[in-house]
Amino acid sequence: MPELPGAAAPPALFDTARRRVVPTQPGAGGAKMYVCGITPYDATHLGHAATMIAFDLVVRAWWDAGVAVTYVQNVTDIDDPLLERAARDGEDWVVLAMRETALFREDMESLRIVPPEHYVGAVESVPAIVSRVVSLLDDGAAYRIADGTGDIYFDVSAAPRFGYESQLSRAEMIRLAAERGGDPDRPGKRDPLDPLLWRGARDGEPAWPGDVLGPGRPGWHIECAVIALDRLGETIDVQGGGNDLIFPHHECSAAHAERLTGAWPFASHYVHAGMIGLDGEKMSKSKGNLAFVSRLRADGVDPMALRLALLAGHYRTDREWTDDLRKQGELRLARWRAAVAAPAGPSADRLRAEVRARLGDDLDTPGALALVDDWADAVHAGSGTDPAAPAAVRDLVDARLGVRL
Repeated sequence: MPELPGAAAPPALFDTARRRVVPTQPGAGGAKMYVCGITPYDATHLGHAATMIAFDLVVRAWWDAGVAVTYVQNVTDIDDPLLERAARDGEDWVVLAMRETALFREDMESLRIVPPEHYVGAVESVPAIVSRVVSLLDDGAAYRIADGTGDIYFDVSAAPRFGYESQLSRAEMIRLAAERGGDPDRPGKRDPLDPLLWRGARDGEPAWPGDVLGPGRPGWHIECAVIALDRLGETIDVQGGGNDLIFPHHECSAAHAERLTGAWPFASHYVHAGMIGLDGEKMSKSKGNLAFVSRLRADGVDPMALRLALLAGHYRTDREWTDDLRKQGELRLARWRAAVAAPAGPSADRLRAEVRARLGDDLDTPGALALVDDWADAVHAGSGTDPAAPAAVRDLVDARLGVRL
């Protein structure tokens, strides 16, 4: 990645818990970020791509500010959707997870996503998760359901600040828990909002030994909490993902981490990317309305055009994917590439400062793209005599926007 002259300020980002844009303030050891990854039961769609591009921009912003970054991402390589897809297709769930994880990583590389320093699967984290669930049981923050299933739940009353991140009403939390993998109507729970920590072994399902817990497999939220704590420590700068993770996933994982460590808040910023829609609905596997990165690549679409098309909308906004958006990305890419191939152009110094300012203000990519458009328009109009400018702009677009021209 090119190193740019000078240095930017650390970015300011919208924090869901505070409902405003707040400067990030990494400590002396650098910035720590945890981003929730995929459940690998299908190919990477453009919703995944948009989310990962958003947090890639955060990494690039910190690097440009001279801040070291420790970036951790998980892959939920054991969960109900994965097992259901494997059973439907008559496939080994391990093989399915490995294949789709490899395809995801290939797609991310094509989009020039900075890889996380630690890419950690749920399966490899089971021993650490078991240890933490035992700690919660010993602490009185977890309990067993008395129905012989071996299921263990977290008691949300053990997290007195529960709800501070999402700021939702109790009724809304119960509704979303039911929609997003929770089980608020489960008999025997102390509170409908109590999340599952450990699912006792069921016939036909994979299970791992837990000397105290009994055989089973981990719940979703504790997986991310444990991976983040083990790789990043008690508190982090950014917990990130799509806005469909605000509740229950990020609320619950933060509650687990805070109860385990006593440190609050778990994250200085809870940062969430908007959803990408297709045909008027959120792009999701359950709806089947997906545009896959790998399929678009196979059709000859330049991944840099895809990246530019997704950067054209602000990362926090829910937005539609259309064929026109793809075409606009391709046209912008061609125009920028022609401009940086010119023998000279307007000086890049002002553009560099302005792009840094736009991206430093909650990743204002539409504003940054408009600035580069103006510079390219000036080049195509014959303005500018600086022979170093085209290469400098190429480096700027590469380093800060992740687009190789």
